Amino acid sequence: MYSFKNDYGEGAHPNILKALLKYNGTQEEGYGLDRHTQNAISMIKNLVGDRKADVHLISGGTQTNLIAISAFLRPHEACIAATSGHIATHETGAIEATGHKLITVDSNDGKLSPDLIEPVLAEHYFEHMVKPKLAYISNPTELGTIYSKTELQNLHDFCRMKNLLFYADGARLGSALMAKDSDVTLKDMYMLTDAFFIGGTKIGALLGEALVLRNADLKEEYRYLIKQRGGLLAKGRVLGIQFEELFKTNLYFDLALHANDMAQYMAKELEKAGCPFWIDSPTNQIFPVMKNNVIEKLSTQFLFYTWAKVDQDSSAVRLITSWATPMDAVQNFIHAHKKASQELLIHT
Repeated sequence: MYSFKNDYGEGAHPNILKALLKYNGTQEEGYGLDRHTQNAISMIKNLVGDRKADVHLISGGTQTNLIAISAFLRPHEACIAATSGHIATHETGAIEATGHKLITVDSNDGKLSPDLIEPVLAEHYFEHMVKPKLAYISNPTELGTIYSKTELQNLHDFCRMKNLLFYADGARLGSALMAKDSDVTLKDMYMLTDAFFIGGTKIGALLGEALVLRNADLKEEYRYLIKQRGGLLAKGRVLGIQFEELFKTNLYFDLALHANDMAQYMAKELEKAGCPFWIDSPTNQIFPVMKNNVIEKLSTQFLFYTWAKVDQDSSAVRLITSWATPMDAVQNFIHAHKKASQELLIHT
């Protein structure tokens, strides 16, 4: 059964595995001070256009969010996120376990905007309530939607005006940057946030995220904080080699583009077959709406999530393609959907 449940079901791109094997017997400094990590950090600094950027390689997305947000906030300060945001839904309360309240706002498309943040600031206005201090977004969102440069600029300007920190989760950032209509670059992500991270786990790496800090106030003694939270790996080379491989060529962007292309091809063919969509997503996550009987049939051949009930007879499913998804898997799903839909028509 081929899985469209996530984009981390495969291991790693062959180039990364070859590099890990190639340098396996070479001794290196520990804790991210190895030459591969330092080279990867230098590459990322060049990509964001600032040699003063602080870059830290951390093993996973939840750990990166936990370390970053807990480090950025004082004990009485809180984080604002969309209700569907990853830190609010799929990180087991990691942020709140550090003592920082999450304030969530409903968003139809999963995105934050100044209009959604403003009422939170108006409500939390004195010392008897937590103080909203950080706006959290993910790009793309949990719904596969992306931010335009104008939307990021508006959030950046609003956060500056309101003295808020602006932080972006980039677990699938490559898919956002490589989406067909995206006008955002890595430089934009850097210049328009106080900090963000570049996800590797979901785009061809075995594991790893690259946290990039721009705000000078957030940089001080950050390695101490990573160490205290268990994020400073003795064999940091494992992360460094992977990001070195992803960025020494266009591999990171090529893999993200492939994942997007597979999802968008599937979306186009499903639309031709009569599928409406729960939300318009230009990335590697799509949300077609199907009859429940069709979903049941497809579930015997493929793995995927039924995401939301649409009506008594239909639901939205989430299909995710990865850097390694082959075209024949996509075509097999399209064919199976067509067959299941036709069988449903015959029986009705």
